[in-house]
Amino acid sequence: MDLSWEPEQIELRDRVLEFARRELATDVIALDREQRFDDDGWRKCGEFGVPGLPVPEEYGGLGMDPLTTILALETLGYGCKDNGLLFSLHAHMWTSEMPLLAFGTDDQKRRFLPRLCSGELIAGNGVSEPDSGSDAYAMTTRAVRTGDRYVLNGAKMWVTNAPVAHIIVVFARLEPAKGPQAVTAFLVETDTPGFTIGKKTEKMGLRTSPMSEIYLDDCEVPVENRLGAEGGGSGLFTHSMTWERGFILATAVGCMQRQLEACIRYARERRQFGQPIGKFQLVAERIVGMRMRLDAARAKLYRVGWLRSQGRSAVLEAAMAKLYISEAWVASCEDAIQIHGASGYTVESEHERNLRDAIGSRIYSGTTEIQKVISASLMGL
Repeated sequence: MDLSWEPEQIELRDRVLEFARRELATDVIALDREQRFDDDGWRKCGEFGVPGLPVPEEYGGLGMDPLTTILALETLGYGCKDNGLLFSLHAHMWTSEMPLLAFGTDDQKRRFLPRLCSGELIAGNGVSEPDSGSDAYAMTTRAVRTGDRYVLNGAKMWVTNAPVAHIIVVFARLEPAKGPQAVTAFLVETDTPGFTIGKKTEKMGLRTSPMSEIYLDDCEVPVENRLGAEGGGSGLFTHSMTWERGFILATAVGCMQRQLEACIRYARERRQFGQPIGKFQLVAERIVGMRMRLDAARAKLYRVGWLRSQGRSAVLEAAMAKLYISEAWVASCEDAIQIHGASGYTVESEHERNLRDAIGSRIYSGTTEIQKVISASLMGL
């Protein structure tokens, strides 16, 4: 696995870092306190081309290969402190753009992808329900075909971007089919009659990424907005989850790099008992642990990107990357707070917010426990 970067990749990395530091240097403390989505930051990301990184140029994207996309996203996470904005971008890209690219008709791609890549449209994904979270295929949302349209009834929860979205990929079960073979995906535009967005969900972390429930009450979706074949929703869901699990924490690796550098600076500058605190073995041990986790997380991340760039399957590697990086990010956030002591516990330090944001990574896109189940099954257990 050759991970020496080409000049073009290095140039992109430098441009992304300059963009993030110049255009996304917002007051994230205020945004987090107010649970406010950074519309201006989203628009700027669209203008730069972030949402279209992995999408071919013919559909309005930048046409970057998976490994280059990971490099760009890691750099974005290093330069941008708004983990909620980055999370919204991930939800938009991996669970909406990528299944549309893989399963959409040419008409669907040309109707939606250019505007998704530019950020003009914001997308979300509706899978989870009150009684079907990890057991996604236990969903009760129904779709009945009547002529040239489907009538959807049901509700979805934990829908990232729903309060600001223009289009949501909704999964529903066809009757009278049973099991995963009944699941079908639909591109539901949020101005469709019968589609309602619930109140915004208040969360512990990622508070700048809007989330809410959605309701479908005799919501009529035209046949041309079905995504993939009837009964093909389970394959589409697996496809999008592999992309999401493998790539969603690329920005977290960038955040971990920024945390490490901040802790090293602080350990050199902060003096206690007549010497920098970095000279104390227990402090130094924490920082070394942060570096070891960072290197391992980056290796896991790049492995997934390299495999996808080679056109190879990465289902197991994506699950294990999601599992390891999420746990490593939480541990590094805890170390950063402990190293900074009382100041690390304050809102102004921003370390406490990173921890609140990181904890969610052990839950979304499949919990830590689910990633272990998936990994074990793919290992033949």
